[in-house]
Amino acid sequence: MNGANPSPSDSSSAAAVSGRASPASPASLNWPDLVRLAARMSARDWRAGELTMLLLALVLAVAALASVGFLADRLQRGLERDARRMIAADFIVRADHPLDPMFAREAQSLALRTATTAIFPSMVSVPAATSDGQTPARLAAVKSVSAGYPLRGALRIASAPGAPDREAQGIPPPGTVWVDDELLDALKLRVGDTVKVGTRSLTVGAIITRELDRGFSFVNFSPRLMLNAADLPSTGLTGYGSRVTYRLLVAGADPAVKQFAAWARASLDGGKMRGVGLESLSDGQPQVRQTLERARHFLTLVSLLTALLAAVAIAMAAHRYTRRHLDTCAAMRCLGASQRTLRSIFVLEFAGLGLVGGAIGVALGYAGHLALLAWLGTLIDVALPYPGPLPALEGVAAGLVLLLGFALPPLLPLTRVPPVRVLRREWGDESRTAWAAYAVGIALFAGLLVLAAGELKLGGIVAGGFALGLLVFAAIARLALWGAARVARSQRNGLDSRAGVGWRYALASLERRPGASALQITSLAIGLMCLLLIAMTRNDLIDGWRKSTPPDAPNEFLIDIQPAQRDAVAAWLGAHGIANPDLEPMVRGRLTSINGKPVNPDQYKSEDARRLVDREFNLSYTTQLPDDNRIEAGAWYGDASTPQLSIEQGLAKILKVKPGDVLTFDVTGLEVSAPVTSVRKLDWGSFKVNFFVLMPPALLHDFPATFITSFHLPESQRAVVDGLVAQYPNVTAIDVGPILAQIQRMLEQVIGAVQFLFLFTLAAGVLVLYAALAGTRDERMRESALLRALGASHAQVRSVQIAEFVAVGALAGLMAAVGAQIVGSVLATRVFEFYLPFDPWLVPAGIAAGVACAGVGGWISLRHVLARPALQSLRDA
Repeated sequence: MNGANPSPSDSSSAAAVSGRASPASPASLNWPDLVRLAARMSARDWRAGELTMLLLALVLAVAALASVGFLADRLQRGLERDARRMIAADFIVRADHPLDPMFAREAQSLALRTATTAIFPSMVSVPAATSDGQTPARLAAVKSVSAGYPLRGALRIASAPGAPDREAQGIPPPGTVWVDDELLDALKLRVGDTVKVGTRSLTVGAIITRELDRGFSFVNFSPRLMLNAADLPSTGLTGYGSRVTYRLLVAGADPAVKQFAAWARASLDGGKMRGVGLESLSDGQPQVRQTLERARHFLTLVSLLTALLAAVAIAMAAHRYTRRHLDTCAAMRCLGASQRTLRSIFVLEFAGLGLVGGAIGVALGYAGHLALLAWLGTLIDVALPYPGPLPALEGVAAGLVLLLGFALPPLLPLTRVPPVRVLRREWGDESRTAWAAYAVGIALFAGLLVLAAGELKLGGIVAGGFALGLLVFAAIARLALWGAARVARSQRNGLDSRAGVGWRYALASLERRPGASALQITSLAIGLMCLLLIAMTRNDLIDGWRKSTPPDAPNEFLIDIQPAQRDAVAAWLGAHGIANPDLEPMVRGRLTSINGKPVNPDQYKSEDARRLVDREFNLSYTTQLPDDNRIEAGAWYGDASTPQLSIEQGLAKILKVKPGDVLTFDVTGLEVSAPVTSVRKLDWGSFKVNFFVLMPPALLHDFPATFITSFHLPESQRAVVDGLVAQYPNVTAIDVGPILAQIQRMLEQVIGAVQFLFLFTLAAGVLVLYAALAGTRDERMRESALLRALGASHAQVRSVQIAEFVAVGALAGLMAAVGAQIVGSVLATRVFEFYLPFDPWLVPAGIAAGVACAGVGGWISLRHVLARPALQSLRDA
């Protein structure tokens, strides 16, 4: 930039010094004078357009962080406020079998109130055929409740669909049920009609409009049917094979509740009382928390990457701002301004800009979080409290950290060098001060990301990936430019063509400004990496969430088929067009030891692993390897008379089991032990009946079993299942179509929220790309004008520009693609808990995106150079 003319903001800022009517010299300015001078410089810089890029990037970053921060804060406050109501108690003991009476006795001895619930899925139907000869039946989430339920909060019921609801006084009277409106619609019933639950006919007494302890709408996919606990035994639905979750609800004074909780935890004795779990206020609705946490994690990831992109854009814009204010600094130093004075003016100017941008970003973020709530829709169907001040404070702090950490470092060297060196544009080794300031800024920004993420893992991965990416990308860029320039010079004789000359001059030009070129490539790479990372993880998550089943995949499951009913059910299905249904035996057993060592859920870190080992497994027996199973390790058992078993690959990984290990199961009080002889990979997407553990028939055929089958049933043949359930009330039919449709609706809402927030990231990415390319625009304009003044043709200048943009874009795109794949894989496995396969198309896509962005940006910034006389371009450069 030697000999460059001052920009409009340079002269205006210098005028702010020379025109200041104050008797004090620049070296002795007091704070009011410094504030006035900083405000005057800010106003002039804003009118000159020098602060536009900085402010836009800042507002986007703060808005993205604040929108997710406001949403997370309201969700957390809502969960804490409604914790007792969401579990209908202060403390819960749950089990997959009838609870030991000692828990109720201990609670009563502490003067605590208690109530019990039992929840399970079951088919319900109308007692008699309708006028068209059909007997409608639907799967319901049956819940029996005892007197006193709920201990916290209240149920709300209505007398008819659309009627005003009221707070329920007590529980359903004996002989009656309360149901969701959806169940009445499915069975074509009204309040006052009779519904058949198992072997018992009960009267519909009211419609449930609000049941907080049920959770949000996505927790229970089937409509609720609530009945009095006294009526449960007469239904005949809680026999062997039924999947009932029993709960003891406890409420009372906090000291007594804490005493009971401590006693209950001691009674479980580190997991030795299997199948029993405890829920406290902090554990209320874990499914709700897990689903919302995953959605919040992804939204937070989008906001963090937006902040990262904004940081890069701010740093690049600040570099250009610095170069365009060299004359301002020179004039102020010549007028006697000290280093402290200059530093104070810049700090005040950018601190003010940070406060203004932070305030605008917080306001935009508050509006954005309202849009996120609207996108999430029925996922959050409770009135949330207003957010606290913390997200707003974090947003303003983010603005200050971004500006002071990434905009000030390039300016600091200007405040330290002598005036003559400023005028000569001689930076010397003072840039070390800027790098030290960058290190502090990056450290503060990393802490801010961890704070905004709300957890160390997600924030640490993103911040660590960002910092490591900066270092690695910068080093690779410098080495690549150095190597390419050396190759170009060594191959000079082979680069005499027009294209060759373009490449040689382009690489030489990049090497002449190694710092600026490396910074530009690094910024482009970081920006593209963030965009590729978001697009990649978003697409994989959405593809996984939206994974559709084959058109002829089973959409109907029949479970709880008793052995005596097996042949009759198969005959019924065969007679109604469902040929050769596979009715598979299912035996329930609990894993008790691995290689003779007792299994304790607490020894596993993963929540999925603890849940798996604490529940009963569905075991089955067969001699044939299922068609959609594939052996991954070991061999399928040949001699079916010896004890052995085959385990599913995912379960084997979670339990850290391999062929040769011996597993022991408790089946109805008896132990069944067998070595693992094979590990199978299953196609869960086929929706066929599959089991985690398979054994030879000799091991399990003497134990009580129920049968299960799945098949594809067109909607027009729904009456087939209705008639079957009417004849065999104990059989449960699960239509996965509506379940998948409800999951799909829920996920579409989450996806909509992610796509809305992605707009912030996209806008920040555009700013980064523009700032990275605009950062060296002045130098490129001057070099292009010099080439034209020295006689280069339009075609030669254009070829130099094209070659430079292709080199910059290709290198940045390559690094971005590799970085996105690495960081995405870490995030997928460590945060989102899903597998992210290697995408071979990501590298060429990243290179193409880099070349395209660099080419378009370069064309926009330099398209006028060739159309103007070289002298005019030199004057403007």
